[in-house]
Amino acid sequence: MQERTITMQLPQISPHSPAGGTPAAVETHAWVALPFTDVPRFDTESVRARWARLHAGQGAPPPASDALARAWASYHNGDFARAVTEAQALGDAGQGLVNQATAIYANYVEPRESVRLALFRQVAERAGAQAAAAPDDCQALYWQAYALGRYAQAVSVARALAQGLGNRLKDALERIIALQPRHADAHFALGAFHAEVIDKVGPLVGRMTYGVRADTARALFARGLELHPDSPTGLIEHARALLVLEGDERLAEATRLYERAAALEPQDARERLDVELARAGLKD
Repeated sequence: MQERTITMQLPQISPHSPAGGTPAAVETHAWVALPFTDVPRFDTESVRARWARLHAGQGAPPPASDALARAWASYHNGDFARAVTEAQALGDAGQGLVNQATAIYANYVEPRESVRLALFRQVAERAGAQAAAAPDDCQALYWQAYALGRYAQAVSVARALAQGLGNRLKDALERIIALQPRHADAHFALGAFHAEVIDKVGPLVGRMTYGVRADTARALFARGLELHPDSPTGLIEHARALLVLEGDERLAEATRLYERAAALEPQDARERLDVELARAGLKD
């Protein structure tokens, strides 16, 4: 995860939603389309039939209604704007999907940096409000952590740490793993956090100030890939962490991880985006 430095203040995100408990609606009219057409297609039946594989990284519960299943089909098809619109119409039942579709769209597809950052802030606010109301909601905790982490990467990881964001991320991810030990994506995210902090402040300061360790990062990635061995996200993040922690001496292993990710058959639009990211990484 390469850091980009942008001169702007990190968000002072409240644990409560900005409108007295009602999350602000996500405006999707200016969102751009997925840049690929070669993605698997889903409907309500195929989403339900393939749910376990599609959500192997998080173990989210299957949709309880046809309307929510249709919204998830839009998400897995890569129509993130439609997914958000359909999910918002479902009220509380759709808020988890609103968070996920918004965060994934912002991270992979949105080309305008200011819009990306605003979307990450929206997700962090909304998921933070959900987590405040339901502290054991692993999906709310995860998407809050995801949005804050991506925002921090965009504006400067070092400054994010200085403003206390690091401990919030670490605590949230550790809580998810404690509540849901098979949450592979939380293992990947926490492993990446350990590696990035070490990269920015060094192993000694990282261990003393933030409780991060290189061997913990390795163990987290190993466990995450044991839980979800065909995760392109996990393979890519593991490769990046190896290069951050150990440099060129692990280049061959990192390259093999990128090659594994690039060779995977994408199961949905998000995995198609990750596979493309792996292919681009092999060209660098």
